[in-house]
Amino acid sequence: MIECLEDKHGVTFLVRVVPRARRSGFAGEHDGALRVRIGAAPVDGAANEELIAAIARALNVSRSAVEITSGHYGRTKRIRVGGTSCQAVMALVGGD
Repeated sequence: MIECLEDKHGVTFLVRVVPRARRSGFAGEHDGALRVRIGAAPVDGAANEELIAAIARALNVSRSAVEITSGHYGRTKRIRVGGTSCQAVMALVGGD
């Protein structure tokens, strides 16, 4: 189960990134985090940018509403998204 915290500003949850994947998309849950495959390599922030775009697109929010609050250089990241709910995040576990 994904650990998701919801407050009046939005939701915060963990993401486990798999860079250099064959195709980008959501791949279920991994140790309490949403597992996300990203096609970009983790070079010059490209994987982080693609991650932000993928989450924004999937949750139907603007890119500016998605923020990486910790883990910028690691595979496990804490994400904050405004204007959505934990229920919407949990719906991503099912896959693409």
